[in-house]
Amino acid sequence: MTEPSPDGARISGGVLATLAGGGLLAVFMVQNTENVTLHFLFWSFTWPLWLFTLTVAALGAVVWLGVGVLRRHRRRQARRDARRE
Repeated sequence: MTEPSPDGARISGGVLATLAGGGLLAVFMVQNTENVTLHFLFWSFTWPLWLFTLTVAALGAVVWLGVGVLRRHRRRQARRDARRE
């Protein structure tokens, strides 16, 4: 596990996973700099692969956070409703 710092704070598993994932993403982006042509419905455009990867990762993070916010909201609402009954 992680060693506690002098003030008692520790690095959580989520922080470690985020840092590891970000590092792997950065390595992937540095190694994949060629252009790719993307075809979607009737659009076709060329982007550097690293930019496409970064865009998809950012959109995935936004969706992940949004789902988490919705889940927390529903759980809080359910707790409030349970207290009222």
